[in-house]
Amino acid sequence: MQGAPVSLPAYARLLRTNPNFRRLWFAQVISEIGDWFYTVAVYSLLYDLTGSAKTLSFALVCNVLPQFFFAPLAGVLNDRISRKTVMIVSDVARACIVILMLTVRTKEMLPFLYLLLILETIGWALFEPGRSAVIPNLTRSEEETVTANGLSTTTWAFNFFFGSALGGVAAAAFGREAVFVINSLSFLGSAWLIHKLDFHEPHAADRPPLHWRELFDFKPVLEGLRYVRDHVELRPLVFLKAGVAVMGSNWVIIPLLGETVFPLAIGGLDAQRAGMLGMSVMMGARGLGALIGPLSAGSWAGKEMGRMRHGVTIGFVLVAVGYMSLGHAPTAWLAALSLIVAHGGGSMVWLFSSSMIHFLSEDRFRGRVFSADYMFMTLMLSISSTLAGTAIDQGATVRQAAFWTGVCGLVPLSLWLAVRLRQRQVLV
Repeated sequence: MQGAPVSLPAYARLLRTNPNFRRLWFAQVISEIGDWFYTVAVYSLLYDLTGSAKTLSFALVCNVLPQFFFAPLAGVLNDRISRKTVMIVSDVARACIVILMLTVRTKEMLPFLYLLLILETIGWALFEPGRSAVIPNLTRSEEETVTANGLSTTTWAFNFFFGSALGGVAAAAFGREAVFVINSLSFLGSAWLIHKLDFHEPHAADRPPLHWRELFDFKPVLEGLRYVRDHVELRPLVFLKAGVAVMGSNWVIIPLLGETVFPLAIGGLDAQRAGMLGMSVMMGARGLGALIGPLSAGSWAGKEMGRMRHGVTIGFVLVAVGYMSLGHAPTAWLAALSLIVAHGGGSMVWLFSSSMIHFLSEDRFRGRVFSADYMFMTLMLSISSTLAGTAIDQGATVRQAAFWTGVCGLVPLSLWLAVRLRQRQVLV
């Protein structure tokens, strides 16, 4: 493959010449757009019913914390049986779960909504490590693997940008119910595309059938943890996404910025719909930043591990600067610019951590490594969002929460620099 492995021409070449990855990519596109499409509707519904920032943070906890507890089991499943099968079952289950959200109409039904969010999260915890782990099985060279990682990260960001922006507009124009239906259909479309994948899964070849009791045998989980522990270069990488998850408070900050600080009452929209539109713009800015990050940094780093490590440092700096700036942004457009900067940096860290894990982990352990990666990330997401929601409900302003999120972003930056310094001393 000629040229930089992470660039628009490389992305187009990969999609044109690799039909298997093209199907996985299309599945990611329609599923993630559906997810972000309905996020605005869920958070708007919660705030309308309760008026509390803490309910937004609790919804995020329901949407991510189960992954922390379920990730070890998900990793074992993805390293033990067909990852393709795991992904299809997860998609179909999530289609059914999301359609049930149509029944939530009153404050008394919120516990049911929280349960559905938990179940949907378990589906994601099964699906995402499998999707990440099969990428090297679908690509034909290291260059293609880097390109595929870059395209996946860029696509996630575009889906976030497009889905959030379009979801807010659709919810304002057609109501929340239509948004939930579209998201449910997107999961079914993803399942159909993954069903069409044709690739070899060496980790599951010639293995005896899985017995349910094996799911409660923690030996494979411990084996995976020992594998990470014993690989010095791999060990810090599984914590990088947790460092990005310091920004988990944005799931509280951004909806409140849109609803209360920067509502967009365009065309005579009422307060509720103006808030959803403002929220959509803020989420779209977050997605645009995450789109720009891997496009710019990926083409610079290519497949050079040294540049990827430097890129992680730059990414964490942008996270801290972006959120500290957000805390003082006087207008909606400067707030959007701050979000673009912060999440551009976060997406750089995400891209480089995934690529380095692919290069440094063996296929038979890769599902468990990515599960650990997501496990630590979801734990930090839950902690940061809960702290933000509690602080705002107790009197802190949204702007103060944003500024202190940026300050907290200096912590993973400092830890990463300490790790890099220690690694250099060991090499010397």
